[in-house]
Amino acid sequence: MTKDLYDDAVFKRETKENFMSEPHIAAKAPAAVELEAGKNYAWCACGHSKSQPFCDGSHKGTEFTPIVFKVEEKKTAYLCQCKHSNNKPYCDGTHKTLA
Repeated sequence: MTKDLYDDAVFKRETKENFMSEPHIAAKAPAAVELEAGKNYAWCACGHSKSQPFCDGSHKGTEFTPIVFKVEEKKTAYLCQCKHSNNKPYCDGTHKTLA
């Protein structure tokens, strides 16, 4: 294999790996949602759900899986939609640092 072909193959592999490991940014702002006590919620981790910030199954066939959670009491929560929070499923302001 020539160096050019090798470099091209490496670039394509790295591009695919980077693409697959990064979720889609659904929005650069949190979603304010009313959560009910004791109810299970599935937060979208891939960013492709049409029901943001919740999962609609759009992740099927990808490496992403939703985060299932529930709260102990009824509350308003600010759920991450940029998919890069360090406190998933909750917003931590990371969206402010994304390009």
